[in-house]
Amino acid sequence: MLLAEDDRAIRHALERALILEGYQVTAVADGVEALAQAHRTPPDVLVLDVMMPGIDGLQVCRVLRAEGDRTPILMLTALVETQDRIAGLDAGADDYVVKPFDVEEVFARLRALLRRTSPDGMAPVGAAPKAVAPELPAGRIEAAGLRMDIQARRAWRGTRELELTRTEFELLELLVRNAGIVLDHSTIYDRIWGYDFGPGSKNLAVYVGYLRRKLDEPGAPQLIHTVRGVGYVLRED
Repeated sequence: MLLAEDDRAIRHALERALILEGYQVTAVADGVEALAQAHRTPPDVLVLDVMMPGIDGLQVCRVLRAEGDRTPILMLTALVETQDRIAGLDAGADDYVVKPFDVEEVFARLRALLRRTSPDGMAPVGAAPKAVAPELPAGRIEAAGLRMDIQARRAWRGTRELELTRTEFELLELLVRNAGIVLDHSTIYDRIWGYDFGPGSKNLAVYVGYLRRKLDEPGAPQLIHTVRGVGYVLRED
């Protein structure tokens, strides 16, 4: 893990807690060091403070994502306004924790991020990462007959390329990365829009409808399934 936090007391306390939890931690004090360290030794997960001198956490996110780096990123922020959270997610962060935080919440969110990106679905806490030969080129994912090139922002079902808007692409990416897992409405709203619009909102259903019309083919199985009262799941029945 790479931890970037400019507040010395918070950095040292969180570093100690993470080590006791079983993580291997490299801790740095600013965004410049974070980028340099991420390039030298790519981590399994990054924990970034938003407000840092020089290069802040948002800019670190943007640089890494522009380079095609898909490493999970958890943001630490004292900013609580909705627009601030949206800015972090738009910059490429996967999740955030608002200061002051409970360290157990940090642990839980890290476990969730690592489960989604670990090949066997388990967070590799307490063990050095294993070298696994990648089956796909960097920046590409696939599931249920769908292929996505994240860097080029292109997607295909079989050999047919899909014409997707930015929000449709991000929603499909979330579903593909979590293929076979039921994602509840709140989780999807948080990941895509950075805000839970509540049970009365039809925004998510509208975008799922857009995606279904672009994905579905005559005689082919439906890929996005509704789990009534819960959310949606991508799977090929």
